Amino acid sequence: MKFGLLYGAQLPRPWTQDSEHRLFNEMLDEIELADRLGFDHVWCPEHHFLEEYSHMSAPEAFLGAVSQRTSRIRIGHAVALMPPAFNPTTRVAERIAMLDLLSDGRVDFGTGESTTPTELGGFGVERSVKRDQWAEAVDAVARMFVEEPFAGYEGKYVSAPIRNVLPKTRQKPHPPMWMACGNRDAIRTAAAKGLGALNFSFFGPAETKKWVDAYYSGIESADCVPAAFAVNAQIAATIPMFCHRDETTAVERAVDGVQFFNFGLGFYAGFGTAAPARTRLWEEFQRDRDKHGMGRSSFGKPGMPLGNPARGAVGTPHQIRDFLRLHEEAGLDQAIFLVQGGGTRHEHIRESLELFANEVMPEFKERDEAAVRLKTARLQPAIDAAMARREPPRTADPDYIIPARSQS
Repeated sequence: MKFGLLYGAQLPRPWTQDSEHRLFNEMLDEIELADRLGFDHVWCPEHHFLEEYSHMSAPEAFLGAVSQRTSRIRIGHAVALMPPAFNPTTRVAERIAMLDLLSDGRVDFGTGESTTPTELGGFGVERSVKRDQWAEAVDAVARMFVEEPFAGYEGKYVSAPIRNVLPKTRQKPHPPMWMACGNRDAIRTAAAKGLGALNFSFFGPAETKKWVDAYYSGIESADCVPAAFAVNAQIAATIPMFCHRDETTAVERAVDGVQFFNFGLGFYAGFGTAAPARTRLWEEFQRDRDKHGMGRSSFGKPGMPLGNPARGAVGTPHQIRDFLRLHEEAGLDQAIFLVQGGGTRHEHIRESLELFANEVMPEFKERDEAAVRLKTARLQPAIDAAMARREPPRTADPDYIIPARSQS
């Protein structure tokens, strides 16, 4: 099992003029440390207008900085919002390719649709058609990566003429492609399209096993027709993580950040009412957290084995090691750790990353290579069969030209 980190740029009020600047520089420092410590991935979402919950509105710019501050860790765009009103499809292909070149081929390309009314309404995206828009855009952007020139696209939502979309990615045929998944149906969709599955909900090992089984059954099904030009047969899940030698200290340092992450998502996607520039999310969290089942007691009593999905891997190295072994046995390919949430302090995050890397990570690293070999041996025939069902890159009209001036 591999280990990633999720950075959504949470920033509870009150703010100062320097708050965002300090936050992004602290995150860069933590990611640079994670690169040195041997973490496998860093993932950044794309969110808009979600005050306090996520200030990560331009992950492509932030990850460009990451690419220059690191040398080994893989850089995950998780996820680019694909409905064209959020991001014109050609611009997505250009940005991902540029980032792949700047990072020497370390990009993982996650795709998604968005779910909050604040974001969908802010860009004029209708909820009823966002999945169809995502599907067209994913199909088009994959073709832009590999076709020279891109042979054009005329869909219901995506329209683009013949052009040679530049630059081209360093990884061939393109970076690994993923889909954001929040339920079992989305997992099945990801598998049917040969996309890696990114789960951003918190689940325990038993539920993870169900997701993993459903996903790999889909990859091995005759219904799997890749949306991209390579199958990325991986499933990753988000898990809160904070490591300290003293369990009480680990919980104390992590509990508010983890539960603020959950509260913020619920607020913007479910029970909240946002008032632009007047929302006070941290204040509402402090006032209403118990009502929504996010009181401090929900983390469970000290000394008990970890198993509460909301707490995840928050505890001592020994507790975290035992908990992650269960996810490893369930077949999870990557645990994506939520480490930056609420007002969790920068120096505490650094301490947690270092302790985890030194005392928990090594044994999982040792087993990962053999696990990857076994999985590849099992899935390669199914992947080969799926790729045989995928339409190859198209050839553009060889007589197509673009006059510099209109012909009259």
